[in-house]
Amino acid sequence: MNENTSSEIGEKGKHWMDACLPLNATMQEAIGNLDKTAVRIILILNEDGQLHGTVSDGDIRRGLLRGLDLNSSIESIVHRTPLVIPPAMGRDAVMQLMVANKVQQIPVINEKQEVVGLHLWDEITTTPARSNLMVIMAGGMGTRLLPHTENCPKPLLPVAGKPMLEHIIERAKQQGFTRFVLAIHYLGHMIEEYFGNGSRLNIQIEYLRENEPLGTAGALKLLQPTPDSPFVVTNGDVLTDIHYGELLDFHLRHSAVATMAVRVHEWQHPFGVVQTQGVDIVGFEEKPIARTHINAGVYALDPQALEVLDAERRCDMPTLFERLQKLKQRTVAYPMHEPWLDVGRPLDLQRANNDFSTTLKDAN
Repeated sequence: MNENTSSEIGEKGKHWMDACLPLNATMQEAIGNLDKTAVRIILILNEDGQLHGTVSDGDIRRGLLRGLDLNSSIESIVHRTPLVIPPAMGRDAVMQLMVANKVQQIPVINEKQEVVGLHLWDEITTTPARSNLMVIMAGGMGTRLLPHTENCPKPLLPVAGKPMLEHIIERAKQQGFTRFVLAIHYLGHMIEEYFGNGSRLNIQIEYLRENEPLGTAGALKLLQPTPDSPFVVTNGDVLTDIHYGELLDFHLRHSAVATMAVRVHEWQHPFGVVQTQGVDIVGFEEKPIARTHINAGVYALDPQALEVLDAERRCDMPTLFERLQKLKQRTVAYPMHEPWLDVGRPLDLQRANNDFSTTLKDAN
């Protein structure tokens, strides 16, 4: 299996493979399996390799109390309707299911009812380390935020007493990212002076220095060496609760070359709409709501996506995606529902400060 789920199935190895037994296994084999794997669950497979049920340590103990011996078949103690989940389910949703159902293990099965993973509470609650690179576009002029950006680059503008760029980095760090590249231009020296090499935050930071503005994608051509695995790109003025790791996993699962996080934007028409055919009125709709997907400014890219960029030439992300589409490369949308704010105007900055202040007050 080459697809990762958003909650990092089996990061300590394919432990679920060792936890599998056939339906005709004995109690002794089941006990030996539990002792060997230490995952406290056995996955019972039928002849076709499909999940037939599960056996837990408690099931075995109850069976022994009922009179079964070590040579007895486990068939009578198999739980045939276990809680299972599909590979696409995200880490947070899995954790919620575990808490709601008071379980510490959940098998992952595909559409053929085959086991492809096993979620363990101890593993899923530990943030996995991510070796993938995270690139943050922090070179914009921030003209819409004048006069705030007259002597300060937009990513360093304070939100709840801390630069918004630091909020982005800290959130990504909490999700296992430790390697960052900051693309800088306008007042970039101030960003370098503030973050340095990242050692203060126990991360690694390098810089892409744009001689002139290269857009939201152009600076990626400056990456040296070229990343050898998919990486995340985010605008330096986007504050969001998105799980960057889950975006990466979604990208991998769909075998995409480029993935764009998108949000649903709703707009209500201020007037009643009259539907016509020619001069005939055929219907009415009172102040309809239009729903569209908008670019959230967060992306996952394969290294090969960089091949459509020209050195030192401006390019924005939508153009990058269009170039890939013309080459028949797969580009996909990652629907996000998490809180999100593009801090592009003074009112956005005020809102960001209000929202973060409220969050910090609630946390205390």
